[in-house]
Amino acid sequence: MRRALLFLACALVLVSCANVPQESLPVVVSVEKAPQQANDAPEPPAGAEPLDIVRLFIKANADPRSGNAASRAFLDEKQRGAWRPNRSFTIIDKTFSTVYDTAASGATATPAPSSTAPDPNVRTVSVRGSVLGTLSADSAFIPGSGPVEQTFQVHKQADGQWRISSPPPPVLLVTDDEFDGNYNPVAVSFYSPDSGAFVPDLRYVPAKPQSGMPGRVMDLILQGPSAGLAGAVKNLFGDGVSLESNVKNNDDGSLTVPLSGLAGTSPETRSLIAAQIVLSMQTVTSTRIRLLADGAPLVRDHEYWRGSDVPSYNASPDLRGLMTIGGRVRSLSDGAPIAGAAGEGAYQVVNAAQSIDGKRLAVVEQDGDRVRLRIGDLGRDLPTVDLGGGSLSRPTWRPAQPGAGPSNEVWTVVDHSIIARMVLDPNGRWLRQSVNANDLLALGPIGVLRLSRDGARVAATVNGQLVVASVVRSGDTVTLREPRVLQPGVLIDVSDVDWGSTPDTLVAATSSPSQPVQRLSVDGRRMDAYNSSNLTAPVRAVAAAPGQPIVVADAGGLWTATELGEVWRPQSHSMQNADPFYPG
Repeated sequence: MRRALLFLACALVLVSCANVPQESLPVVVSVEKAPQQANDAPEPPAGAEPLDIVRLFIKANADPRSGNAASRAFLDEKQRGAWRPNRSFTIIDKTFSTVYDTAASGATATPAPSSTAPDPNVRTVSVRGSVLGTLSADSAFIPGSGPVEQTFQVHKQADGQWRISSPPPPVLLVTDDEFDGNYNPVAVSFYSPDSGAFVPDLRYVPAKPQSGMPGRVMDLILQGPSAGLAGAVKNLFGDGVSLESNVKNNDDGSLTVPLSGLAGTSPETRSLIAAQIVLSMQTVTSTRIRLLADGAPLVRDHEYWRGSDVPSYNASPDLRGLMTIGGRVRSLSDGAPIAGAAGEGAYQVVNAAQSIDGKRLAVVEQDGDRVRLRIGDLGRDLPTVDLGGGSLSRPTWRPAQPGAGPSNEVWTVVDHSIIARMVLDPNGRWLRQSVNANDLLALGPIGVLRLSRDGARVAATVNGQLVVASVVRSGDTVTLREPRVLQPGVLIDVSDVDWGSTPDTLVAATSSPSQPVQRLSVDGRRMDAYNSSNLTAPVRAVAAAPGQPIVVADAGGLWTATELGEVWRPQSHSMQNADPFYPG
């Protein structure tokens, strides 16, 4: 019996000991240290000096994978686990500098007898750069300018290698070239019930791994529009809508987007949601997209989608444009005066605008030492409306609302300080209503104002700078929000602006002799110069539209081009002092 009991006790001890490694495995890897080893980020080059360590840290900041593992590799053991960078970061010019802060490290001067000798194993490094903008927490680019400086303490480790020992600032610095190499721009689409169009919201998503791009875009769709468009567009997804599981690539090459929480959603809204997803995914996948809602096709009898399956929500009529010259309105296509009083010289036309649908015309008429506005149907007499001033900017039209007939709202800037919108009431009278533009006017007097063809934004020239703001409507109240100066300090002396060939681009004319015409993304992140050949500065007017050549006006007349590098050609019916314009 004693032998049996002794054998049983030993067996129990052995079994207990055998279980220890399996039960303690989860404790072996500390949760706090996991970020250091994530993504297997390579260690910095052996023997790298403190200046190099900090420069390489800034370079690595653009890689967000695995909790910024590439950046953590340059931190000492303590900071690797403790560092928590923000989701937003500051984008700086790639020509930034790193210098030793001798006042902090005391490494170069001989200490006074009473002072403490500097620690040769600690160096303080300052990073100095020029700000280009920020990437906000909602993945949108916000332009900015000015200097920036961050300071790092770098400590020599026991193994002789230098590592950053001070807590890095939570707001990362990222160079523009590394940002472009690690993030892709995506035009996430949001619906505008005001115009029945989809509005592009430029966002920037990590490019690696590429297979995860559709899922990251879908996350942005579900989160809703960025702050720059909030209130100007509609979020088609309710609060309860989410992804049932991850967006995944299928064996047949298609992509599945499994949504949940759409029970009770109308067929019309489901079709709009399908269009929104497919339009947003265009730049990240070319394959078929399988759209599911609660396990069934999102749109009945239409499970798989391609871009060609989405109807054109942003259609623009094929109108060739007009121009004002000598107090008359003429056609750009043949140079002939248009029909009606505006073309016959009955009014002393200063400038004009044609509605997007082409059916109506608004003209600013000289009236003694003042100007006044006329609005009416194209080709007919244009009655005066109750709006005048010392100056009126070239009018700009709101897009026609779906099913509401011709456009019934036109905007202009009175005396550079008041934005007035004329609205057609049911009795056929054009009534003046206001626009709350306090945030925009805080930047200075307004020169040019152009509504986007989807009605969700305005572009304006303010003190020679180019500004974009969102148009937020609430009942009869209209407010311009989130004004942002594009390419601040770089793009100056802007004389005119128009919305480009796509809804997310602008074309600006400037007085610059070397780069008189520029194309910009709607957020100002990208700016490209058109060829300056044949143009004489200053270029004073520009006209652009989808599917149409760009037309600019300089001292010699009108010129056209379609591509950035193309040499400007004389417009077929060019006239000196003509001002071209497309509908809008």
